[in-house]
Amino acid sequence: MAERVVLAYSGGLDTSVGIGWLKDATGKEVVALAIDVGQSGEDMDLIRQRALDCGAVEAIVVDAKDEFASDYVVPALKANALYQKRYPLVSALSRPLIAKYLASTAKELGADSVAHGCTGKGNDQVRFEAAVAALAPELTSLAPVRDFALTRDKAIEYAAVHNLPIAQSKKSPYSIDQNVYGRAVETGFLEDPWNAPIEDLYTYTQDPAVTREATEVVVSFDQGVPVAIDGVRVTPLQAIEMMNLLAGNQGVGRIDIVEDRLVGIKSREVYEAPAGIALIAAHEELENMTIERDLARYKRGVESKWAELVYDGLWFSGLKRALDVFIDETQKHVTGDVRLKLHGGTAVVTGRKSTQSLYDFNLATYDTRDTFDQSMAKGFIELWSLPSKISARRDLAGK
Repeated sequence: MAERVVLAYSGGLDTSVGIGWLKDATGKEVVALAIDVGQSGEDMDLIRQRALDCGAVEAIVVDAKDEFASDYVVPALKANALYQKRYPLVSALSRPLIAKYLASTAKELGADSVAHGCTGKGNDQVRFEAAVAALAPELTSLAPVRDFALTRDKAIEYAAVHNLPIAQSKKSPYSIDQNVYGRAVETGFLEDPWNAPIEDLYTYTQDPAVTREATEVVVSFDQGVPVAIDGVRVTPLQAIEMMNLLAGNQGVGRIDIVEDRLVGIKSREVYEAPAGIALIAAHEELENMTIERDLARYKRGVESKWAELVYDGLWFSGLKRALDVFIDETQKHVTGDVRLKLHGGTAVVTGRKSTQSLYDFNLATYDTRDTFDQSMAKGFIELWSLPSKISARRDLAGK
């Protein structure tokens, strides 16, 4: 049997042309591997056939939508993961899952290498290759677009010369990546950060400026996992899909950001993540009610580090695994209901309740039912401020 390389296949221009490029450059047979992570509007059967038509010796399609939602998006929700405080890791979360299947498929087929269609400027090359290195260090990673300096114009020309079935042309200026958790749009006129996004960019969200009645929704969590929407039990995938619809119809989840890429450059990105933004808002507020103060404060720092690790392609790293254990421990009491008002591009928490709540009405109230002993406050403040008081005396004496 001829040697094989397993290509992470999206059905787009770069990976479709990449099949022929890989064959020409390596002499190996190319197996195309397409992973369904809920990229809406794409027929996976057509993508499989396209890979075969472009020269793949075999085309494999894996339905990983539920796995993606449960094993990759849910941990991100538990971590309230927002890179640079705004980006919910839409694309970054799918890469370790795709890499996992790349590695396992290569092992099953006896292939000695895997490949992807990333450029040398982006984060995804690192995410794929670092994940494959962690899972199957014996495999070699190839990147035809990056390694052979293949430009978009060359790809279009190659597709035309070889009559490849690629529905893409020089008129389409955007690079788009999407899955069930969100959508990323870059390049074209967006490369000038002064240019405002246009409405045609968006598909997961409606224009938030259009007048419409607010939507009210109750999200129920069990140990940090969304388990019901308006009282109806849902799987994590169903929760994401329903919140995409409800929040997306209100224009929630549009993100326009200049972000710091791992390779050291700044990049202007436009994202849509209605479910992510809404569910994180609800989850974070339920944590405010159920997690003890010092643990909650410490977790916020862990969340930032967790998001950076995932963004930087270190999903399978030891530190990421250790932080997962910490985060799971914090979720033991994050159970309850959160009411959200979705309107005008915002997801605002208007109510929360939990049997695990640390909120004590009798301690918090200012009316006659107040059980808080205010006389204790004076001594507490004296002790709390004592170090500052002593050091202030020393500093003043030295002047």
